[in-house]
Amino acid sequence: MKILVTGGAGYIGSIAVERLIKAGEEVVVFDNLYQGHQDAVHPDAVFVQGDLADKTAVETTIATHKPDGIMHFASYTLVGESMEKPFLYLRDNIVNGLNLLESAVQHGVRGFILSSTANLFDDPERMPIDENERIVPGSPYGESKNIIERYLYWMDRLYGMRYTCLRYFNACGATEERGEDHDPETHLIPLVLEVALGKRDKITIFGDDYNTPDGSCVRDYIHVVDLAEAHILAMRALLDGGPSGKYNLGNGRGYSVKDVIQTARDVTGHPIPAVIGPRRPGDPDILIASSESINHDLNWQPRYANLRTIIETAWNWHVAHPDGYGR
Repeated sequence: MKILVTGGAGYIGSIAVERLIKAGEEVVVFDNLYQGHQDAVHPDAVFVQGDLADKTAVETTIATHKPDGIMHFASYTLVGESMEKPFLYLRDNIVNGLNLLESAVQHGVRGFILSSTANLFDDPERMPIDENERIVPGSPYGESKNIIERYLYWMDRLYGMRYTCLRYFNACGATEERGEDHDPETHLIPLVLEVALGKRDKITIFGDDYNTPDGSCVRDYIHVVDLAEAHILAMRALLDGGPSGKYNLGNGRGYSVKDVIQTARDVTGHPIPAVIGPRRPGDPDILIASSESINHDLNWQPRYANLRTIIETAWNWHVAHPDGYGR
């Protein structure tokens, strides 16, 4: 396969590229380095620095490299920011996605994987959340992914470009060479590890009165390598003539905020002080995704489902890269 990976210098995208290269595939990375890092791009991948807002750059890249498939990670991704700057998400994510889709269908791209989100399900009726759950996006970020999912339906119906949408909650963990390096950092596991590294004094738990066993929110954490492998399996299925579809991804169980902090204490040997803060608006008690469909259809199984293993891989990377990618 020759795969174009948008956002391939970012956290999840760069590890997807690493796994694609390891599997012997050809990879072209397209990234504007807004949140990504050129040092995160695998040296065996072709790197094109460009912005999806630039239709000419998108067109030139696809026309030049002629990918069989596209993995689309590039987008603005912060739920909280999307509530404060909705047009950045409801305009830019969508227009940029349309630029990519238009060039993809014009050049006969056969398969398209959307890195979507479980933020489509803000108020689930069932837990774990499966693909039949009603879609109620929890933010403009979630809405932007929902709209692109709908556009993909029309790309298949009108042009025959097959697609898979992969929805997941909390990507986490690392490989030996690549990990999570955001500025600012907003994700729980790297924030907790920053305390152990001496970069923060403490971690704040946003509410401890939720309807959960220990009072803190319960979430589904999925290792980034397992996510990358799901993208590769889905792409191979599409290029082998499989149908379009949508899959929820998760470990099938959740861990509380307090679970994460205590496991990080055990892994790092650091006390990691924690304080209780006020709830954040809109945080549900429990969010866990069901992966039964992708397990059944593509035989995908998470290899790194244990929370300790997830945190160990993240910790090892942060210790080896205390300044991330050199920032």
